[in-house]
Amino acid sequence: MVRSVIVDRPGGPEVLALGERPDPEPGPGQLLVRTSAAGVNFIEVYQREGIYPVEHPFTPGSEGAGTVTAVGEGVEHFALGDRVTTSQAARTYADAFVVDADKALRVPAGIPDEVAAAIPLQGLTAHYLVRSTHPVQEGDVAVLTAAAGGVGGLAVQLLKRQGATVVALVGSEEKARTARSLGADEVLVGYEGFAARVRELTDGRGADVVYDSVGRDTFDESLTALRARGTLVLFGGSSGQVPPFDLQRLAQNGSLYVTRPTLNDYLRDEKERSWRAGELFDAVLEGTLSVRVAGTFPLAEARRAHEVLQSRTAQGKLLLVP
Repeated sequence: MVRSVIVDRPGGPEVLALGERPDPEPGPGQLLVRTSAAGVNFIEVYQREGIYPVEHPFTPGSEGAGTVTAVGEGVEHFALGDRVTTSQAARTYADAFVVDADKALRVPAGIPDEVAAAIPLQGLTAHYLVRSTHPVQEGDVAVLTAAAGGVGGLAVQLLKRQGATVVALVGSEEKARTARSLGADEVLVGYEGFAARVRELTDGRGADVVYDSVGRDTFDESLTALRARGTLVLFGGSSGQVPPFDLQRLAQNGSLYVTRPTLNDYLRDEKERSWRAGELFDAVLEGTLSVRVAGTFPLAEARRAHEVLQSRTAQGKLLLVP
């Protein structure tokens, strides 16, 4: 038996309980991984609350890092003892988890376990946003909401690596200091009327791209902050989902583009997955990308981890450590 966090009904953080389930076994093409750390993410909150339906009893978690302890039939590129990480597993809130080998990322020597566990979901998200959804060019002006958060903090750094001017939006002076420390060129505290402030900073032109993870409360301002033919990348909805809107507004505001990307569509094959992870790992090893771990919790304190996550006070990754 392995220890696992188990949810037997939808509800608040109190439904997260430590229990046991049978030892997982890898099937063909799969790896069994002894967990060193598991990422805590908002998708697990939505699943726990019942917003995203799941079958109960349910063990949360899609992100985790650890050591391969068993290899399924047909696996050729991994062996016992390899260190791996992933954002595409299941039931990672546990002492061990199973992942498809083609969705596992080999962790280079020199990357600590906690950093390896903190990179997949937020790091790969920041990478696809900056390098693919709107491939940032030297001199672009990029606006980023929640710029001191997990994805936001990594995206600030990646945007600067690409030569962008970064306008960071944050909710407090403490988070403003964090955004500045990560390289943001301009930091705006508070979201009210930010489009006008962006236009002032760009001499009336507007931003080339807005990366918006807030959603409903910032959508209109994000559109207004864009230059003609600018792009709004809506990659989250922490304030709620954007209601249906008239597409004619895109024409009226300057032939704008809007896209709603998701991570899995930017991890379509092993080549793409390895490219993204490789650039992130290399940047960490070079010392040019800082991966912030805001807190670690034992499995038995998964409830507390969810409470901290939902408080939105953490500036970096939250992890469960068996």
